[in-house]
Amino acid sequence: MANPDGWRARWARFMNRVQARRSARARPATAFVSTPEPRTVGSFARGRQLTAGNLMFAGHLIEAPGAMIWDLDPPDAPFEEEIHGFAWLDDLAAVGEAGPREVAQAWTWGWISRYGRGAGPGWTPEQTGRRLIRWIHHAIFLLRGQDKPRSDIFFRSLGQQTLFLGKRWHTAPEGLPQIEALTGLIYAGLSLTGMEAYVDPALKALEQACAKQVDKQGGIPTRNPEELLEVFTLLTWVASALDEAHRRPGPELTAAIGRIAPTLRSLRHADGGLARFHGGGRGLDGRLDQALAASGVKKWQAEGLSMGFARLSAGRTSVIVDAAPPPQGAVSMNGHASTLAFELTSGRRPLIVNCGSGAVFGEDWRRAGRATPSHSALSLDGYSSARLGKVGRIGAARREMLEDTPTNVPVEISSVSDGVRFEGGHDGYVATHGLTHARILELTFDGRGVVGEDMLLALQPADKKQFDRKLDETTLQGIAYAARFHLHPEVDAELDLGGAAVSMVLRSGEVWVFRHDGSAELSLEPSVYLEKGRLRPRATKQIVLSGRAMQYATRIRWSLAKAQDTAVAIRDLARDELDLTS
Repeated sequence: MANPDGWRARWARFMNRVQARRSARARPATAFVSTPEPRTVGSFARGRQLTAGNLMFAGHLIEAPGAMIWDLDPPDAPFEEEIHGFAWLDDLAAVGEAGPREVAQAWTWGWISRYGRGAGPGWTPEQTGRRLIRWIHHAIFLLRGQDKPRSDIFFRSLGQQTLFLGKRWHTAPEGLPQIEALTGLIYAGLSLTGMEAYVDPALKALEQACAKQVDKQGGIPTRNPEELLEVFTLLTWVASALDEAHRRPGPELTAAIGRIAPTLRSLRHADGGLARFHGGGRGLDGRLDQALAASGVKKWQAEGLSMGFARLSAGRTSVIVDAAPPPQGAVSMNGHASTLAFELTSGRRPLIVNCGSGAVFGEDWRRAGRATPSHSALSLDGYSSARLGKVGRIGAARREMLEDTPTNVPVEISSVSDGVRFEGGHDGYVATHGLTHARILELTFDGRGVVGEDMLLALQPADKKQFDRKLDETTLQGIAYAARFHLHPEVDAELDLGGAAVSMVLRSGEVWVFRHDGSAELSLEPSVYLEKGRLRPRATKQIVLSGRAMQYATRIRWSLAKAQDTAVAIRDLARDELDLTS
């Protein structure tokens, strides 16, 4: 990977500034070819936060009621990058009232006044594409009540940014940034007068990106489910915009949409939220359903893994397991050491979760969220199954790549007499401790129970020698392990049966019980739930089975099951929290 501070990166930033200033001297588009349809889904609660002056971006909260956002002193480059991308327009538009509209208008024309001449950090291809999409989507929201001179300024800036994007889209990093840049360019070409010439070249480039970056199973290299949803959403927006312009999407675009839709269905829990792995969250409410409906693709994934994840589903219960090596190289800069971690959701209620990406709460939380102990997985002797290594750059942010990752992750999914069985293993601890971690999960056909087994095995002679060396370092006290099961914050958990079990009550009224075979020590400990859209991490709990590996084979058995008196079907009327200020 190129040095983020090397001459190529510096040259790219220099050329961005040159083309931005050239584009800003032009006098292009003055109107829309047709009135655009808003397609983005924002957060009502976050829109209210922004209107009140609680500005939460890239892990930093600034309380500035009535402030012009561009007058603030950004705490770091990721904060600056996020506000220049204008994704916050989705949230203000979701509220739809006069107050949020006035804030949106003030910030938008404030950006044009301060940065519209080609200055500032917002002139990168991916940010410009993101900004164009939002401005076009929410044009009616923004232009309401504006006079002709103000409208002309808005359209002129749209045209100038389109000219810049036409020159610089190819310098956006592959993956979501490049697709975002191309989507913005296609949108502008279809929507603005005089910009039609950009459509065909951008469509051709997007087709090539789809063929290269979306694999045959409908996955992307980062293995981030939420990022896959963002890519899918952008592609469906392009397809819809082409349809409205009476144009037909190309075969690669249509094929990519067709491949991704079944994969996203497999990565969706019973409550409709995405599995939270490799830097991704649950996704904005409604975004996945909206994108799937827009795609028109009804297929489900065939048996096997989806983007490296295994899905077990029965009754009202879904279990999703990370069943492949983590992303490698430059695409691993948001990757997590989560091999064989799982999440479990019952009906509308998540039960077992991963802590999630802490990126929105700052660098310390981001790094902590990537470690194996932040996942419902087994960690060994304070080690993660992959380590953070060489630093690269994603936009304005610096990120460590994953190193020493598991490379051999055998998996088998089969039917058993009373349900479905997942078997997997990984070699992430072989080099350090000589131990292979194997995990077995069995979900019953009625979805009321999961039986689990974790094993630590020294398989080869060389592995046994490495294990013996590590055991000697502990003065034969054993190698410490901890199997963690992080609970969703809305789960009410307490130790039961004299400390031999954990009872968990969901907001729906369901009761689940965690038990184990007694080979490890059971404890209920503090944990955190790192959730986008909130101003701070949420406190929660985790079940921990801890012990010490003394032999070449260590086995821990456990189970999760609904209490016997829990009904087969519960009418879940408890309302989800809407206040995201805590």
